[in-house]
Amino acid sequence: MHALLRPALLSLALGLAAGAGQAALFDDDEARKAILELRERVRAGEEQSAARTAELAAANAQLTEQLAALRRSLLDLNNQIEALRAEVARLRGNDEQIVRELAELQRSQKDVSQALDGRLARFEPAKVTLDGREFLAEPAEKAAYEEAIAAIRSGDFDKSATQLTDFLRRYPQSGYADSARFWLGNALYGKRQHKEAIAAFRSFVNAAPAHPRAPEALLALANSQAETKDTRGARRTLEELLKTYPASEAAQAGKQRLAALK
Repeated sequence: MHALLRPALLSLALGLAAGAGQAALFDDDEARKAILELRERVRAGEEQSAARTAELAAANAQLTEQLAALRRSLLDLNNQIEALRAEVARLRGNDEQIVRELAELQRSQKDVSQALDGRLARFEPAKVTLDGREFLAEPAEKAAYEEAIAAIRSGDFDKSATQLTDFLRRYPQSGYADSARFWLGNALYGKRQHKEAIAAFRSFVNAAPAHPRAPEALLALANSQAETKDTRGARRTLEELLKTYPASEAAQAGKQRLAALK
């Protein structure tokens, strides 16, 4: 029986060996296939990585170029800003110079205008108020009158009488004329030229009976007449004073003078 089992066992062993060999062969194919697939995946990954790296390199190069262009633009912009600042500073300096020149021109114009006004004022009539009256007087006319009055106030009757006589000859229609006649009478009285003083005072009263100095003129006229021993004339003049200007201060003095003449 042992002999009969041996071929069967041999056949079984050969079968098992053949099965094991087929299994080993199958495992090798699967391994090779897996290796090939792995290699393919690695190759594909490397290709993708290379492509990505190339893309990143291209993007980096493009970004670098953009950054360089941006730096150039910023540099140009900064240069433009500096140029504008310099131009603004120059224009500001020009503006300040223009302002200074304009201010100087305005000052010069003001000085010229004031000088011109001053010169014109020497020739233009000016408003004058004298003895309660207002009128226009030429500068030369005003100066001549004031000089004559200054002379009589200083006691220089000769000079004042000469200047007032000349004034009335040069400016017969002047607003100063009435007052000039009054002061001429006083200057002549001061010179003791009583007849001439009488004529001057009478001329004044006849020309300006409403003048505020008319009562004084009549009183001075009466005194001049008294100095010439014309007592009758002096009394008539004083009576005229009391009748025409009874409320005046000169009338009060005239009463006393009239009483003394009697």
